[in-house]
Amino acid sequence: MPHPGSEQRVLERFMQLSIAAAVATIALKALAAWFTGSVGFLSDALESVVNLVAAVAGFYALRIAAKPADDNHQFGHGKAEYVSALVEGAMIFIAAGMIIYTAIQRFFVPQPIAEPGWGLAISTLSSVLNCLVGIALIRAGKHYRSATLNADGHHLLTDVWTSVGVLVGIAAVYLTGWMWLDPVVALAVGINILWTGYTLLRDSVSRLLSEALPEEERKQIRQLLSRLEKKHEVSFTDRRTVASGRQRLVYLTMEVPGEWSVMHSHEVADDVEIALDELFPGCSAFIHVDPAGLEHRRPYLFR
Repeated sequence: MPHPGSEQRVLERFMQLSIAAAVATIALKALAAWFTGSVGFLSDALESVVNLVAAVAGFYALRIAAKPADDNHQFGHGKAEYVSALVEGAMIFIAAGMIIYTAIQRFFVPQPIAEPGWGLAISTLSSVLNCLVGIALIRAGKHYRSATLNADGHHLLTDVWTSVGVLVGIAAVYLTGWMWLDPVVALAVGINILWTGYTLLRDSVSRLLSEALPEEERKQIRQLLSRLEKKHEVSFTDRRTVASGRQRLVYLTMEVPGEWSVMHSHEVADDVEIALDELFPGCSAFIHVDPAGLEHRRPYLFR
């Protein structure tokens, strides 16, 4: 199991990489927009500004999430990562509004595109950069269970597809001479960004509302508890899980034979906690012990 401090440094370095990529792509796309006068390239550059704001917010959210539990946050600060995703979603909506407004204006007052070759080359370079960084962030997000890295990586890949759309629009204008294609593509970009913002907000709100662990992880917990039930001759009810950022919380009621001593029940509960920590390092387990045969007062939430 990696040391928490070293893992935190790795996560922060990935977000620093995202910040650097956002700065580089803003410069490249702004240069492409200046060369060509294309509102499509301009809209793409505006979305990269959102990427920068989101990456900075994500960086600080990771730092907050790493803080230990205190008197006011007794389960830690892990959900700070979801707040950064909410900020990112809100910024995406603002950028999308700006893009759609600019595209509508340019639709009624079209302007010719200059130096399309340079614009296409520069934008392609920025797309390749975003693609590489986005894939790296998503892989790291899955490995470290970081909502911040995962959201930022998917946002960068969305930016790549957006850039592809802009490149297609510019190429179409260059080949056909139809200047109205440029604002139409920009409008499509704005609508696509709105959808990205909506999905980020929806997922973040769901996680803030104490979302359970993913089904695959609950399945592994079920299998582990089944083995422990046979080993210790106990049963587990009132099974609940909560994802709090990168932290996993598991709540259980362990029914034991009525003649067991408090000491023996405590020893078995310790074994269960150790097994859960071995399955998912850092997992926090909360186990309530009941004598077998009592009527269940709480639901059996996952089987």
